[in-house]
Amino acid sequence: VFKRLDQRYLPGFRAWRKYRSRHTTEAVIGAVTGAPTAPTTALLGRFDARGRLQYAGRTTVLNLAVRQTLAAELQQGGPAHPWSGWTFSASWGSREQLAVRLVEPVVVAEVAVDVSMDAAGRWRHPVRLERVRSDLTPGDVPLFGQEL
Repeated sequence: VFKRLDQRYLPGFRAWRKYRSRHTTEAVIGAVTGAPTAPTTALLGRFDARGRLQYAGRTTVLNLAVRQTLAAELQQGGPAHPWSGWTFSASWGSREQLAVRLVEPVVVAEVAVDVSMDAAGRWRHPVRLERVRSDLTPGDVPLFGQEL
């Protein structure tokens, strides 16, 4: 938080500024909102030490260029998808379920994340998908909980 040295906290008044430190890292795309041919957001995961795909977070709404690139790369997920039967919250603290389409967890994306994590080790805030990393495989992605 940034504020003037002589400034004190005033309830209901927004004078202080928040600054979030962001880093880029990689994650595997395990599901999308919208159709795989026209994704709106991506649900991201990382494999844990046992080889299970763990949910790590969701992106902000994808821009048109990223949507088009992803649509060409995504494949519909099958019945053996690691997240089959899972439900995802529409927003933090919400009981409303998000409608997702599972995709094969083979596409790697570079994402910009802030350093805030929840108690489960997921990114607390939506992340920004920077680009698809067709030069990487899911095995090149850091393990769940190892790094941002």
